[in-house]
Amino acid sequence: MNTTDVIWALGRPTIGGVVRLLAPLRVYGAERVPAEGGVVLALNHFSWLDPAAFGQASPRTIYYMAKAEAHAVPGLGQLIRAFGTFSVRRGESDREAVRMMRTIVREGKALGLFAEGTRQRSGVPGEVKPGAAMVALQEDVPVVPAAIHGTQGWRLGSFRPVSVAWGEPMTFPDLPRNAKGYREASARVQDAIRRQFDFLVDAHAVGRPKTALPPA
Repeated sequence: MNTTDVIWALGRPTIGGVVRLLAPLRVYGAERVPAEGGVVLALNHFSWLDPAAFGQASPRTIYYMAKAEAHAVPGLGQLIRAFGTFSVRRGESDREAVRMMRTIVREGKALGLFAEGTRQRSGVPGEVKPGAAMVALQEDVPVVPAAIHGTQGWRLGSFRPVSVAWGEPMTFPDLPRNAKGYREASARVQDAIRRQFDFLVDAHAVGRPKTALPPA
């Protein structure tokens, strides 16, 4: 167990407990996340609450990528780096971030990417960017698509319920390791995230059953 794993072990009952209190969390399909080995977790994104909620919903330590501006915020930057988060410069080529993403999965860790690249204001998942697919194809690791629902419009004190659904691991042996392959794989991941999201919308509509199987 490395230092980041220790921080996560301490954070789950503390920060994770606060998340569950402020936004009652229900998780579906967590057993689909591979127990070991490199993997890319492709996640949708609505709110600042999402990283903590996905972290609490994941059976593994997540190494997130976050915009450089977040790392520059006093206190927040130190906190997220303690949890293994690394920075990326949005809107420009960042070779160091790409190298770090590939290194994380090559070392057998779980890389967490908000696959749309930024928060979505429309209330539904958006277009998936090629980063997750590129890492998965280049390093020959699976992508696990996941969706969150309930953090759209969430406000402190609203106690709005939040749910996370994990899809089946995806691999792309039929696709080339080039821009065309990344685009096709990204489209498949986007479809998979939307299936998980639609499942959660339906689950919330019927009162969030304690057990239910998300779609593949």
